[in-house]
Amino acid sequence: MFRFFKDHKEEFMKHYHKRSNIESVFSMMKRKFGSYVRLRNSIAQENEVLCKALCHNLCVVIQECFELDIKVDFQEVTPEFMCKIEW
Repeated sequence: MFRFFKDHKEEFMKHYHKRSNIESVFSMMKRKFGSYVRLRNSIAQENEVLCKALCHNLCVVIQECFELDIKVDFQEVTPEFMCKIEW
């Protein structure tokens, strides 16, 4: 890996940056929601982790709305828009 880093530094850094972003998100989720999974069933554990990821994403969106002063009006959502969303 060190040789790859020395020979192809730009490509290595592109992949490393993706990994550092992922590690940062995992760290944020563990600090906010705890580092353990409470449920015993593997399917339930997967669902719990997915719910934590969803909650984390919602928290980030809300935080950015406040920081960037983005006004959100949910009354503007039209039925045509709702039909385009695949549930």
